[in-house]
Amino acid sequence: MRKQRILIVSAIFFTFCAAKITAATPVEFQNYELDMLLHEITRPTAPIITDDYIIFTADPKYRFAGIAFDFENYQVIHPFQVLTQTDDNDKKSRRHMFYCHKREHKFSSIKYRLVLDGLWTTDPLNPKKEYDDDVNLYFSRVDLPDGVRIYTKSEKSKTVHFIYKGESGQKIQLAGTFTNWDPWIYELIETRPGIYELDLPLASGKYFYNYYIGLTPVLDNTNPDKIYTNDGRSASVIVVE
Repeated sequence: MRKQRILIVSAIFFTFCAAKITAATPVEFQNYELDMLLHEITRPTAPIITDDYIIFTADPKYRFAGIAFDFENYQVIHPFQVLTQTDDNDKKSRRHMFYCHKREHKFSSIKYRLVLDGLWTTDPLNPKKEYDDDVNLYFSRVDLPDGVRIYTKSEKSKTVHFIYKGESGQKIQLAGTFTNWDPWIYELIETRPGIYELDLPLASGKYFYNYYIGLTPVLDNTNPDKIYTNDGRSASVIVVE
């Protein structure tokens, strides 16, 4: 057992060493809203979660800061960038270091470790940590909120992300005022056990909807906004602005 544990720890150590070799190239961000958000961060803080990004920050005292994620097997180090500020005398100073992770994957949580001036460590700004008995290491963790959300793909197109939590192996349909309550048009995909998801483009407006298991309507258990009609029916509500 001791020999097996040594081999596991050695494998993780080798992975972290390999990650140093395959460090990622810095990304230049041109998004205006993201740039404004970065400048609103006055000091290094715990990870900030938006609909589109997770923003990690680090103290500007470090010469180098990088981050590696579990979904990449910690084999890629993404370097932080430095946000500077200029005072009235045109003197520049380092406000904080940051890395923006674009939320392109549907994860419920992300584990990660930082590299600060060459040393692997957990995120000192993030109180959420998880211990792995197999490798005797702590990992920092970010929990991502599930639930229906709206995000913009372009200025003229908005997509609603629907999500249903239930038993695994079901067939979950979606119907609402946008389908004239026809439950056979859209079916959610089970992305992980008991989690069903669907991205659906919708124009601006207010919509009522339900999930369907067969012909039985089911309220969205991730969305607190509901209505109850005079005839005793109930439906979830989403507003696309």
